[in-house]
Amino acid sequence: MRRLAGFAGLGILLCGGIVAIAQQNNTRGSGPCDRACLEGFVDQYLDAVIAHDPKRLPLAPNAKFTENGQRLNVGDGFWRSTLSKGNYKLFVTDVEAGQVAFIGTITEGATPRPGEAPSATPPPAAGQRGAAPAPGAAAPPRGGGGSSTQGGPAAIALRLKIVNRQITEMENLIVRNAGTAQNIEAAGSPNALFTQAVPPAERMSRAELFRISNMYFSGMQQNDGKGEYPFADDCDRFENGGRTTNNGRPKPDPKTATMYDASWTCMEQFKSGLIHFVTRIRDRRFIAIDPERGLAFSFAFFDHSAGDTRFYQAPDGRNVSGGPTRPITWEIAEMFKVEKGKIRRIEAILQESPYGMNSGWSSWDDGLSDKGRDATRQ
Repeated sequence: MRRLAGFAGLGILLCGGIVAIAQQNNTRGSGPCDRACLEGFVDQYLDAVIAHDPKRLPLAPNAKFTENGQRLNVGDGFWRSTLSKGNYKLFVTDVEAGQVAFIGTITEGATPRPGEAPSATPPPAAGQRGAAPAPGAAAPPRGGGGSSTQGGPAAIALRLKIVNRQITEMENLIVRNAGTAQNIEAAGSPNALFTQAVPPAERMSRAELFRISNMYFSGMQQNDGKGEYPFADDCDRFENGGRTTNNGRPKPDPKTATMYDASWTCMEQFKSGLIHFVTRIRDRRFIAIDPERGLAFSFAFFDHSAGDTRFYQAPDGRNVSGGPTRPITWEIAEMFKVEKGKIRRIEAILQESPYGMNSGWSSWDDGLSDKGRDATRQ
């Protein structure tokens, strides 16, 4: 039995090695990088991060790397702390632009001394900062709970730009929150809508996918309930692995509510006019667009300026106050599934960042602008 178990373990290792070799072979060579090639670069990139070894990657001489808006040397930041990657893999693959975006999870922890086996830091216990909410507890505020300084599970959104099968740009948003990562992994795999191809006759142009997705940001910024909101009837949104629309709980009456609610539909939330406290959605960079699957992926910042911006009128004329009582900014990676001109599903990860923070990829003016930009053309 021990011998059979040994053979089984060897088979698993060989199988894993064959898959890794196939992924590397697919990213090598010359010519255009297709969908499989671009997605293979993500696996190769994360494997190099886990190995703490940038030399495993085909990096362009002037490759640029950022983590949570900060430009760092390749090999610094989460390169030093990442121990493993999760099973959840959500891609937006832009073959035309040579870019690929990704949402998944990683685990960080104390890296071992040479020759020692890695040991991941256990996730925080219930009630500790960075832990998932206890069963039956109220959902945490937008963005999830706190983060842990001791490592553990984290969510990641990343973008790679590939030129001549070399990585020229690496952009990473890491949400160091165990509950967020656990929620994402609990889903098992991305919603089927994200991997389904749109029938060729119904595919939208890149420009239309960008325009419709950007309308979401424009409709949320200083939301007044009177805009054009391109939502499908079955639209649903997930943020940090949690459902923030149609969550099945009793619905407050929008005519008396003073805050939008996660039980409402996408359309009900926007028509309520109760998201007005989102002062500005800026540095809206759409960095991957996939017409074949009807997907658009963006990085952006949501500013809540607090102060007098908390006071506004609801669409029915009621005077309402709401939103954070101090200035905050959410750094967000948000993607959209769009079909027939309507948004059907939204998935995002986000975390609080210093108020007014820049992405590290935009000029000062663009970083403060609330105009959407198709960054795949840059």
